[in-house]
Amino acid sequence: MNAPTTSPQAPHAYLWTGPRPLTLRAWLQCVGLVVLLAWLLAWSADGTQLSWHELAGGLPQIGDFLARSFPPNWALLGDLVAPAIETVQIALWGTLLGVLGAIPVALLAARNLNANRWLYAMVRQALNVTRSINELILALVFVSAVGLGPFPGVLALAVHGVGMIGKFFAESIEEIDQGPLEALRATGARPVQVIVFGVLPQVATAWIATVLYRFEVNLRQATVLGMVGAGGLGFELVNSLKLFKYQDTATCIVVVTLMVVAADALSSRLRHRIQDGRTH
Repeated sequence: MNAPTTSPQAPHAYLWTGPRPLTLRAWLQCVGLVVLLAWLLAWSADGTQLSWHELAGGLPQIGDFLARSFPPNWALLGDLVAPAIETVQIALWGTLLGVLGAIPVALLAARNLNANRWLYAMVRQALNVTRSINELILALVFVSAVGLGPFPGVLALAVHGVGMIGKFFAESIEEIDQGPLEALRATGARPVQVIVFGVLPQVATAWIATVLYRFEVNLRQATVLGMVGAGGLGFELVNSLKLFKYQDTATCIVVVTLMVVAADALSSRLRHRIQDGRTH
């Protein structure tokens, strides 16, 4: 059967996310769904005290803050080199430890690799619990355990990263082609051999992309974690705010922005090189 062709005079075909309502009952259901969605949005707006009037009234205060922050104190750049390096180190080690912890967990959390359904369900729930705890809360816990400094920030990013990276790793394993795995098992390959030769080649690109993205996230989070005593640029940023040195705050924000932009450019370049290597 030949594929249908469209002429320039033919009307445009609109794609729906669901079946098009054809009956009066179906249209009433659509209207009811729209009304329910509108009520839900209004209810949530009331609960969050959403007020554009208050925002408009607060714009002068925002302008005053920006005026006090401009121009940034460029003389502070030399003092921010060490905190910036410390922030990168926190993000780097937080990502590395998170990946090392996520790999074995992901193998147990993949339905097509773990035949024990009870163990599978337990690991999945453990990942859910780990992801549900914010990095700031984890940082506060580790600060109370090991004291102030970058180490609690690394631990907080690593623990939260196990939950996030483990979920993405497990889902990418569940989406692979089962043919190579079944062929390896048919030849008598051991589970480790199935993972090394059947699973890893298929998920390597997705895993690398996940790790690079997680590093970008950790770089931003490492700055926030400094606000609770976990070192890095966040510590300098909070101190400048407490002392009302808004020009110093602006300088810290500029440095953080440049670091995130550089990390994004580097990860994008690496992803493109990996994709080009896979396609050639």
